[in-house]
Amino acid sequence: MNVPISVSPADALRAALAGLLDGLPPTQAARAVDRLIASYRGQTPTDAPILRDRADVAAYAAYRMPATFEAVCSALGALADAVPEEWAPGSHVDIGGGTGAATWAVAETWRGERPVTVLDWAEPALALGRELVAAVPQLRSVRWQRARIGAAPAIEDADLVTVSYVLKELTEGDRRSVVDAAAAAGRAVVIVEPGTPDGYARIIEARDRLIDAGFRIAAPCPHSAACPIEPGTDWCHFSARVSRSSLHRQVKGGSLAYEDEKFSYVAATRFDPVPPANRVVRRPQIRKGQVLLDLCAAEELLRRETVTKRHGPLYRAARDTDWGDAWPPRSAE
Repeated sequence: MNVPISVSPADALRAALAGLLDGLPPTQAARAVDRLIASYRGQTPTDAPILRDRADVAAYAAYRMPATFEAVCSALGALADAVPEEWAPGSHVDIGGGTGAATWAVAETWRGERPVTVLDWAEPALALGRELVAAVPQLRSVRWQRARIGAAPAIEDADLVTVSYVLKELTEGDRRSVVDAAAAAGRAVVIVEPGTPDGYARIIEARDRLIDAGFRIAAPCPHSAACPIEPGTDWCHFSARVSRSSLHRQVKGGSLAYEDEKFSYVAATRFDPVPPANRVVRRPQIRKGQVLLDLCAAEELLRRETVTKRHGPLYRAARDTDWGDAWPPRSAE
């Protein structure tokens, strides 16, 4: 069944996932999800694909794709806000892209067709990714290529290179190789990891390597200087709201209609971005007549700003501001 061109990639992805576990016994899906959770939460990097067969991949797609899609969309949205309005990636390479969540997120952020290559070492994941995009005209030309994600990966040049939820699976040396390869190939690079202290540590390491390679930070940081967070005291992460379908709730064993995906990320470009003056790095505290905003500032420091009713339109903007947003909003500057 073809998906109408007018349907957004987000809606098309939900439709493609809706029948994914048809024919797969719920107990088998649950076992696969449990094993995947243990693998992704474990501390030991692997040198082999985590996704082994169709059951694994179907469970993974139901368990992870909606959350990965929303997290990458958030990171890409921050990048889009920091680059010239007319810029859009003319080509995209997704390293370790698996079933293609980041590919869908790029299509959601910048509409239109472009050459896309998804690299992954798990053939079952690539096969399912190819199946999921088959009904979406915008994504039919995606090339799904099996490749080892590790030391000295061969990556073609592209306007945008994404690496999402991949670095944790790699050894320290392979992580560095992948980041360096992304930097060598891309004009813009976006890396996303889980919003945990160790995920943030991997992002900071990648951020440093991108800067050393000549990139400028576009998001989330308002500068390309050192992160002002003292190591070991805190970590920078954000949250994306994920709508859960009945299928998603069944596979993940939850009852709520949504969940919040915590993630850390860095977006960097070889050209000059226009990062925000400040980034909101905690959920705003809304109190009577005032809003407290915890900010990472262009002055390379963390600070709190209190916005009150006396600030007029800025106060109304603060009440609508969310964790991860630029401050002040560009419309209010």
